[in-house]
Amino acid sequence: MLLATLLLPVAGAGAQPDQGDLSLNARLLAFARNGDEASVRRALEEGAAVNSRNRLGNTALMIFAQKDNLPMVRLLLSKGADVNLANLEKVTPLMAAAYNGDVEMARELMAAGADVSLEDQVFKPAMVYAAANGHTAIVSLLLDAGVDVDRIYHNNLTALMWAAGYGHRETIELLLARGADRGFKDARGKTAADIAREQGYPEIADLLRPEK
Repeated sequence: MLLATLLLPVAGAGAQPDQGDLSLNARLLAFARNGDEASVRRALEEGAAVNSRNRLGNTALMIFAQKDNLPMVRLLLSKGADVNLANLEKVTPLMAAAYNGDVEMARELMAAGADVSLEDQVFKPAMVYAAANGHTAIVSLLLDAGVDVDRIYHNNLTALMWAAGYGHRETIELLLARGADRGFKDARGKTAADIAREQGYPEIADLLRPEK
């Protein structure tokens, strides 16, 4: 399959253990998982380590980034949360924001030093998640931050190819306006137009025909 399914890990599920049996750090993560903001704040005040990670490697920052909870993300960043600390699948909070299409979250994380070049364990950075999901505003934000519009990703795919494979016209138009090269070929020798056509988007394929 050319365009891999775009999936991000979620916080661990299941029955919650008795809070009295958990360490302060574990309680912090359990509270974050359950969206218990007041208890997260209290755990931090009591000395919980802000960069503690659960069995999936998720920090409280990652959990709240996945939940699109900007106020808690801001709180955790103010308490020293590591904005680039990835989980076990090498997913960062910025990748989660890009996947969700949360522009303000992405902007906040980048202002705090999020590395836009990091890739997860399947070689996808924030730009791939944003382009493949048609989150045009985040694609623009990443380009403004210095991401090369023609950066080559795994299997020689560009952001334009990822957007083409999912038929995201607005994102494609932005990338073209920012100078994306429609003539690049992936590891199979396919252009963005070829990818759009084989994925069932003929109008997108016409838009992406290499200019003569």
